[in-house]
Amino acid sequence: MLKQEEIEKIERYIKGISDNSEKVYIESLFLKGESNINLKQFLEKDWDFILKDTSQTEVDLNHILDKVHHLIRKNETLYKKKPLQKIISVYMKAAAVLIMPLLIATGLLYDYFGNQRVSQTDQMTNSTIYAPLGSRVAFNLPDGTKGMLNSGSYLSYSLPFTNKRNIKLEGEAWLEVNHDEKHPFVINSGNSSIAVLGTKFNISAYPVEKYVEVVLEQGKVEFYDKIDNTKIIMLPLERLIFQDGNIGKSVVDPSKYNAWTEGKLIFRGDPMTEVARRIERWYNVKVELADKELEEYSFRATFQDDSLEEVLRFLSMTSPIRYTITPRTMMQDGTYKKEEVIIYLK
Repeated sequence: MLKQEEIEKIERYIKGISDNSEKVYIESLFLKGESNINLKQFLEKDWDFILKDTSQTEVDLNHILDKVHHLIRKNETLYKKKPLQKIISVYMKAAAVLIMPLLIATGLLYDYFGNQRVSQTDQMTNSTIYAPLGSRVAFNLPDGTKGMLNSGSYLSYSLPFTNKRNIKLEGEAWLEVNHDEKHPFVINSGNSSIAVLGTKFNISAYPVEKYVEVVLEQGKVEFYDKIDNTKIIMLPLERLIFQDGNIGKSVVDPSKYNAWTEGKLIFRGDPMTEVARRIERWYNVKVELADKELEEYSFRATFQDDSLEEVLRFLSMTSPIRYTITPRTMMQDGTYKKEEVIIYLK
């Protein structure tokens, strides 16, 4: 049987908190699954358990299936002498051991097949990555593209993905797109799209804010306005803002705009409205500016791993403002109202 240490490594891998050595170990474990008797027995036991279960509780496990799909694609070239069906067989069984620790941890049971009778290779599967409010989520796409989602963001795409690299974004993301000249990487957001071949950039496209911001660090991207059919080529160190049909470009320091991926909150002469907006998203709170004159103030500061109270205290020390914080309260429906911050002029 698998050792408890091995099962714990698999659980960490599913949660996305494995270090590089554990990732290499888990992926090699599944690749050699057919020659590992203990692993095969463990997979078959859990697979049979899932097939016999009659629970109809719905759980979205597309992200796990996509991980399996991604591993198959990534390692196909290493096993050209083996039939593709043989590789898929190992991974389909590997899905069982991937699924079971998650089900045990969450107390949920899932009928893997349900009423599905369509081959995974023949159907289009949608996958969504979500970063809850007040958090950041790192991800790897099947084509090798790496990235991170900021608080309250959604990124969705369809499988198979490698030949048609289209994603939809609502929110903010930092992307390091894997280079592939034959298959451009396209990001769709509202009435705009961005096409890239291989590059590093930050994109902010929260629907409630009604604008798209792109900051390019490396490479080249093509911004496209779907309504006016306008195309704009962006070069490194450029920032593009698309709002109300208007497009503007400027030269900036990209490090300010991707600092959030390192847990840093940076202000460089930003107006109070921008400061309030970013604090809201960063700490998952509601911020209200009590005095309109506050909009005239700008701030310059860098915060890392600081609490909301510490950030507000610093801002009050460097400018004529004061603030109040109202703790979260439970609503009648059992949900919680967000913590509220009100900022006043002194």
